[in-house]
Amino acid sequence: MEKVLGFLKQLEENNNREWFNDNRKWYDESKEKLLFLTDVLINEIGEFDPAVRGLQPKDCVFRIFRDVRFSNDKRPYKTNFGSFICKGGRKSMNPGYYFHIEPGACFIAGGVYMPPAPVLKSIRNYVADHAEEFLEITNEPEFKKQFPEMYDDKLKLAPKGFPKDHEHIDLLKYKSYIYSKPLEDKVVTSDSYIKEVVQLYEQLYPVNVFLYEALA
Repeated sequence: MEKVLGFLKQLEENNNREWFNDNRKWYDESKEKLLFLTDVLINEIGEFDPAVRGLQPKDCVFRIFRDVRFSNDKRPYKTNFGSFICKGGRKSMNPGYYFHIEPGACFIAGGVYMPPAPVLKSIRNYVADHAEEFLEITNEPEFKKQFPEMYDDKLKLAPKGFPKDHEHIDLLKYKSYIYSKPLEDKVVTSDSYIKEVVQLYEQLYPVNVFLYEALA
């Protein structure tokens, strides 16, 4: 993955179509490595999570092209690669497993990120009724060691439809139900990357099972 990180570093410094077109081969090679890595991870995750079996890597990998139509930032390309492995692929709202490749900012994650209102309401309703089960999963010592906190994007007040004095109101304020862990670049380029990432995903699997139940 060193060449992939190298491509992204250069893209950060030369985020324009001319440079990208001149280095299209480097991009294509990087994308192929990303697709291969995604395929390997699909197979590895499928050993403990049957929901992802049979997924196609192309349905999980995010495009590098930015949508600049409504943005003041007109740079045409993202400076990261990402892949979300879940039932139905990246466009679904299902719980899944994400990896992010970006120089100095690599990480992995699992859960549901910024779901639309109906999906978020279903999750909140289920968490409200099964908070103790959720806390039992996320307070497990080995899980807590790797994922001490949920992604911290929360409402300041109680969400609509929930009493502000609910025993677990803090859990219901989240806009995403996702856990993440940063990884150093040297981990991403090491021979043990896949093994380490799969072990982390396996720890996230119970959270995803819980979220699947919430959306059933």
